[in-house]
Amino acid sequence: MGEEDYYLELCERPVHFEKANPVNCVFFDEANKQVFAVRSGGATGVVVKGPDDRNPISFRMEDKGEVKCIKFSLENKILAVQRTSKTVVLPEKRSLKLLKSQNINVNWYMYCPESAVILLSTTVLGNVLQPFYFRAGTMSKLPKFEIELPAAPKSTKLNLSERDIAMATIYGQLYILFLRHHSRTSNSTGAEVVLYHLPREGACKKLHILKLNRTGKFALNVVDNLVVVHHQDTETSVIFDIKLRGEFDGTVTLHHPVLPARSIQPYQIPAAGPAPVTSQSPVPCKLYSSSWIVFQPDIIISASQGYLWNLQVKLQPIVNLLPDKGRLMDFLLQRRDCKMVILAVCAQMLTASDRAALSVIATVFDKLNQEYKKYLDAEQSYTMAVEAGQSRSSPLLRRPVRTQAVVDQSDMYTHVLSAFTEKKETPHKFVVAVLMEYIRSLNQFQITVQHYLHELVIKTLVQHNLFYTLHQFLQYHVLSDSKPLACLLLSLESFYPPAHQLSLDMLKRLSTANDEIVEVLLSKHQVLAALRFIRGIGGHDSISARKFLDAAKQTEDHMLFYTIFRFFEQRNQRLRGNPGFTPGEHCEEHVAFFKQVFGDQALMRPTTF
Repeated sequence: MGEEDYYLELCERPVHFEKANPVNCVFFDEANKQVFAVRSGGATGVVVKGPDDRNPISFRMEDKGEVKCIKFSLENKILAVQRTSKTVVLPEKRSLKLLKSQNINVNWYMYCPESAVILLSTTVLGNVLQPFYFRAGTMSKLPKFEIELPAAPKSTKLNLSERDIAMATIYGQLYILFLRHHSRTSNSTGAEVVLYHLPREGACKKLHILKLNRTGKFALNVVDNLVVVHHQDTETSVIFDIKLRGEFDGTVTLHHPVLPARSIQPYQIPAAGPAPVTSQSPVPCKLYSSSWIVFQPDIIISASQGYLWNLQVKLQPIVNLLPDKGRLMDFLLQRRDCKMVILAVCAQMLTASDRAALSVIATVFDKLNQEYKKYLDAEQSYTMAVEAGQSRSSPLLRRPVRTQAVVDQSDMYTHVLSAFTEKKETPHKFVVAVLMEYIRSLNQFQITVQHYLHELVIKTLVQHNLFYTLHQFLQYHVLSDSKPLACLLLSLESFYPPAHQLSLDMLKRLSTANDEIVEVLLSKHQVLAALRFIRGIGGHDSISARKFLDAAKQTEDHMLFYTIFRFFEQRNQRLRGNPGFTPGEHCEEHVAFFKQVFGDQALMRPTTF
């Protein structure tokens, strides 16, 4: 398989530590995401490394026996070492204060640092879980809940192992993931992952079941809100997205893998030693090794090789593995770094080789604009709340975050539509249909269409002499009125004479002042269109010659400058009997420029009667 087939990969820069051996013990702290390499019980050194630590922490301890567990407090302020099952030692002398105690028989526990929730396994079978929530130095008891075991247990031994339970935040909600090796229903073969939603308030509920359709050894990660299930026997992984539509049976939603099972992308371990000395090639890493240990949310550790990786999702390969464009968009819109991939998909579905049906293109546009509208509404609500002074009374009021799922009109114009309209081989009817479909979608979600999209439609219609269609679009207000659009129409008068009147009608509907129209046209270097407009309303005798000559000179079009200069010479002759400019018009530099380019003899001579 090529690189484009793997949708999971290990991070490029893993944490490298001394691998586990009889002298060196390795521990992992899930809260700080740190690896501890403890040599000889700490006597010959402890090295602590984390993914974000630029400098590892190194220190020594007295060897007082085997270390069972070792951790730092947050921000590495206090070190705690456990050497027996009942004692934890703080190397620095500190006083501890008991804040709260609970009397519960505990089989095992699990802690989720992101949500500050601890889960205790209770009862003989171990399947009644008691969660506690820590906040600001207090501990709150949440309602306990029961994990449904695959079938009625035959013995009264511990049936629920901590190996089959994981805790992770998915789409901002805390879930308990239970790996059930055999389905509760007899007609279903294979294991499944059951997701229990654990809210801060209220009872824990079973909401989702992920169907694995295979048996064997599994491990779970959560990456970018996707549940990743690794299968050791086949050395492959699958991903599940609980936001995608599944099969709802009235109580829970059943999900199947989003994509076919694939291995994690092959990984090369760099050869040890300094670069100049190392001549041997990198060593392939043994993926899905029995020495791999998986931690939440996205950590894979190989103690035997001395590496800690973060698991990552690659979006680009998924584009070709998920042919349903609607489902692909639903999937991509939930991913963290999705924008450029989404825009690439939009561009691809408009190419000759991969052209999608117009109905599919419409679906994609609607999904993008639904997300865009959601953000615009949230932004507007925030602005109104701030203007109303609610930000002072409500400290929870926060500006909405613009995620990469917000693909706005400028993104679509710059990365997709602009290049699409310039492709000569694309049938112009399809080009116009796609542009109008995007505008239809924006209107459907009540998003104000930016004028540059209307300009793109008009330029495409003019390019292919589709003036009748243009006239209809304007007449029936398919293209919304705007000043830039009116200016564009004015500039089209030489190709399509009715455009002049269409633009004036639009400007009147917009209640635009005449001098403002002239300013807009001049700013867009539409000097002749501005002059025609002024003549059309009879204001050409009082306009400033210098303003028009300035604008004409800026275009660097000498023939345009000549035309405008000659017009004002003729005006001067008609109004004053002399083509020359008066000192009050401040046109001396333009007269000099005219002489320089066209020569003195090109100046108009006064006509006498």
